[in-house]
Amino acid sequence: MSTDGNGRNLLWLQSGGCGGCTLSLLCAEGPDVITVFETAGINVLWHPSLSVESGDEVHRIIDDILSGHTTLDILCLEGAVVTGPKGTGRYHMMAARDAPMQDVIGALAERADHVVAVGSCAAFGGITASGGNPTEAIGLAFDGETAGGFLGSGFRARGGLPVVNIPGCPVHPDWVTETLSQMSACAMVADDLDTVGRPHAISGKLVHHGCSRNEFYEYKASAAKLCEVGCMMENLGCKGTQAGGDCNTRAWNGSGSCISGGYPCIACTEPGFEDPGHPFVETPKIAGIPVGLPTDMPKAWFVALASLSKAATPRRLRENASSDRLRVYPDRHKSRRSKS
Repeated sequence: MSTDGNGRNLLWLQSGGCGGCTLSLLCAEGPDVITVFETAGINVLWHPSLSVESGDEVHRIIDDILSGHTTLDILCLEGAVVTGPKGTGRYHMMAARDAPMQDVIGALAERADHVVAVGSCAAFGGITASGGNPTEAIGLAFDGETAGGFLGSGFRARGGLPVVNIPGCPVHPDWVTETLSQMSACAMVADDLDTVGRPHAISGKLVHHGCSRNEFYEYKASAAKLCEVGCMMENLGCKGTQAGGDCNTRAWNGSGSCISGGYPCIACTEPGFEDPGHPFVETPKIAGIPVGLPTDMPKAWFVALASLSKAATPRRLRENASSDRLRVYPDRHKSRRSKS
């Protein structure tokens, strides 16, 4: 894409990750990502999938930023910062540059008006930091739920904001385009972010909101297998009641979400989702009570409401919950009219 013009200059780098957030971004619809950038006045200096420059051309772009020759309004990082071994960052060297990627990221962050972590890996470490984390991968401003990350908890970009985290594995394309458009319009302030740096526009809703299985949830009519249509919270590890995101009200690719596709929400927008301590499709319980309760709900209330709900479960929901398709349909109640 063009490197001239009067728009906000954006540079996008990829670090320790799979590139899935870029693949998701390229699926943006209504409008597409190129139209969004043009409309928002965002001038892409370089993006690994959208730009034609490579090799020495990319290094010149970076050097021009570091020398102050080119203004960097928005730095986007996709993927975790790889700091191993022992903090040197040499597990991830930037191609054709005798420097660890972490050093380039740190230097560019100091030059940027805004720094954006795209995806849960860049935000919190994510899948790249899972397991034993042999590469010592961390997020830009968080290491899991711990504030600090690579840039430190006191980091503020030149525009005054901390790192803005757009979570997800991968991110919803609209979350990226809307956040960058808001930044380009100078319309984002610190109060727009939650305690882990996510825009409230993303984390202000729960994945549970708009879930196609909400009626099953209300009556605790639960599925026991992935092929069944009941609520997946009680047995199959669904964390939609605990995860920030509008996944079920803002359809992916115009039509779906994880839950509508038959798979439980694994809370990929939350720090630490990658290491839940149990299989993703299992719900850990103590004395029959799920360990992960819905956000803001005291345990005693949940137990009481769950018992009442199960007792009142209509036959239609009870039978459909353990089926691979809807087999019992709503029965129309005939109105009672007095005979004249």
